Amino acid sequence: MSMEAPRADKKPYSITVHGHTRVDPYYWLRERDNPEVIKYLQAENAYTEAVLAPYSSLRETLYREIVSRIKKDDVTVPYRLRGYWYYIRYEGEKEYPVYCRRKDEEGAPEEVLLDVNLLAAGKPYCQIASLNVSPDNRWLAYGVDFTGRRLYTLYFKNLQTGELLETTIPGTAGNVAWANDNRTVFYSLKEEETLRSSRIMRYVLGTPLTEAREVYCEEDETFDVHVYRSKSEKYIFIVSSANSSSEVRWIETCCPEGEFHVVQPREKDHEYGVMHYGDEIFILTNWKAKNFRLMKTSVSRPSREYWQEIIPHREKVLLEDVEIFTDYLAVEERCEGLVQIRVIHRASGEEKYIDFGEEVYVASLSVNTEFDTPWLRYSYSSLTTPPSVIEYNMHTGEKVIKKQQEVPGGFSSENYFAERCWVPARDGEKIPVSLVYHRSFRKDGQAPLLLYGYGAYGISTEPVFSAARLSLLDRGFVFAIAHVRGGEELGRQWYEEGKLLNKKNTFYDFIDCAEFLIREKYTSPHCLFIKGGSAGGLLVGAVINMRPELFKGAIAAVPFVDVVTTMLDDSIPLTTGEYD
Repeated sequence: MSMEAPRADKKPYSITVHGHTRVDPYYWLRERDNPEVIKYLQAENAYTEAVLAPYSSLRETLYREIVSRIKKDDVTVPYRLRGYWYYIRYEGEKEYPVYCRRKDEEGAPEEVLLDVNLLAAGKPYCQIASLNVSPDNRWLAYGVDFTGRRLYTLYFKNLQTGELLETTIPGTAGNVAWANDNRTVFYSLKEEETLRSSRIMRYVLGTPLTEAREVYCEEDETFDVHVYRSKSEKYIFIVSSANSSSEVRWIETCCPEGEFHVVQPREKDHEYGVMHYGDEIFILTNWKAKNFRLMKTSVSRPSREYWQEIIPHREKVLLEDVEIFTDYLAVEERCEGLVQIRVIHRASGEEKYIDFGEEVYVASLSVNTEFDTPWLRYSYSSLTTPPSVIEYNMHTGEKVIKKQQEVPGGFSSENYFAERCWVPARDGEKIPVSLVYHRSFRKDGQAPLLLYGYGAYGISTEPVFSAARLSLLDRGFVFAIAHVRGGEELGRQWYEEGKLLNKKNTFYDFIDCAEFLIREKYTSPHCLFIKGGSAGGLLVGAVINMRPELFKGAIAAVPFVDVVTTMLDDSIPLTTGEYD
């Protein structure tokens, strides 16, 4: 192909901060309405189409394969809430979900809460944030974004008549917390330019929007704020959270005009979350516990001086989530890179772990709306096992698979093999790598391999199943995930060793993983491709500059690579939340 790749013009732009001036020659590309910017982007798109033109037949084949593995008519596993079973349906060729419910009565008819296909008709974009039903089951609040900016407009639907309230609320995060009067809702407003959720408002249905009242304003620009109703339905919580600290406020759902009270005032590097059951609140906290621990106290004495430890901190185990039941605690924790679910009998302290039976997998606590039940619902997947929803009887140990994702087209997990390797890093650490490949794979260094990485924000990259990925595996590709530092796979320390002044560890780990896969003959440099998106795009950009000879190709999806200029502009969405 003779067509040359477009080159953006260099137009020096000086930025002076703290007495230091740096020149950014591509600053002008942020001007999204600039005709020159649009022309350049069009040239890039044209070049991409020209490069990929010879592969149009393969692209079409891959597209048909991937689509053929999607079950067209599907329904989620229902969950029970306030006398109804709630679920989501997908119909035929329709693009959007249909939200439904049925009364918990034999022969009860289906009620369609919201058909998003009708909502999206004629719109270029449509995204639902969440659906929240009032305590009396009469009202539905839902948030919709028609632009893609993640600014949601709230709508209120009378589920008895099907009518919408005339009043809508724009510029929100898309969810509400209902008070017990079935008229008052709390919601968060986003700032138009930065998209930061900064204010919690109270609104009473049927009144003018001008009468909505601010109940909390988050002044610290590094914090976001959100609001939710507790599982117990007794309290409404407002959570302010930043990268490394948080603060929780609460009121009773029966007193929507009351004053919110702080559970524990914010402190630098103290993160905590709150759950309520009976006369107690449970606190998941990293106070004097890097990998978190579980505490509890009475509702009447929520401050930290009264907290009592239930689950202690462990050096090698990260405590991620807890589900409270009348007789049990279900604990989601991460050890050696893998999620474990531990069930603890509250009275006796007896505990047991759920056996998942695979070497590489991911599991997580699912929707559990009731306290007084022996059944724990969790989700499960692996690199070779489609996602499942499973219920586990905490009394007997019985497991019931409520649903496993169907993969049309003759898929069999027996055709694929997954494993996990531990890669020695240059500083002595060991990095977990998850791999999956077709059983016909030969370890001779000739197989193409796609190595994926992220390593940021303490987000663990899970070894989940992908039906689309089968098209790679069936063509001889190996797929690998490098669980590099910056994620939280090996605990909080793993995250902290891959951020700020330690960020280079993320890049070094990825390179060390690539070299290991080449050395162990999973692939070779002329067959090794890499991929990362957003913060993972930063990783990709770094390593192809550090070690270009290691890689045949790279995919940097929506890469966050203009770090310094971006971080110096607090008007850009999501920027201030990065400050630490």
